[in-house]
Amino acid sequence: MTDGSDEETPLAIGPLGMRLLAFERLPEDSVFDEAPVAYALVALWNAGRLLMVNVRDRGCWELPGGGIDPGESAREAAVRELWEESGQSAAPEALRFVGFARTSLPDRRVLRGALYQAEAAEPVAFAPTDEIAAIHWWNLEDPLAGGRVQTVDAYLAALARG
Repeated sequence: MTDGSDEETPLAIGPLGMRLLAFERLPEDSVFDEAPVAYALVALWNAGRLLMVNVRDRGCWELPGGGIDPGESAREAAVRELWEESGQSAAPEALRFVGFARTSLPDRRVLRGALYQAEAAEPVAFAPTDEIAAIHWWNLEDPLAGGRVQTVDAYLAALARG
């Protein structure tokens, strides 16, 4: 199933120009010739709240995630990025694969990102890093101080939860 594949009408547009072109509910092991799977995101929940990270250089609240390293699976990247960006851990098997986001960046590159969801057993304390200024467990409604919300990520998190 594909949700919203019309490139003229994106599902969401982020504050820095990222466009969510489609959300594809395909098998996790799908292979794509065009727009490869280049990043992984984690929608981590605890008590009905979503973990968001404030990325310093973008001044934006986003889902934890990032690029997939050579030789690394999207699932492995999701676990690593969750830990690196928030200090929260999740076993690879605890992540539920949700689907692929097809996005375009301001430079017009089209990429896919693998979206995972998990429940946090018990959140751990966070210490700011050079990359991440803060984390927040968000209810998807209240304003987040200290930056804009990456609306593409908020849209994806709602899809993951729904």
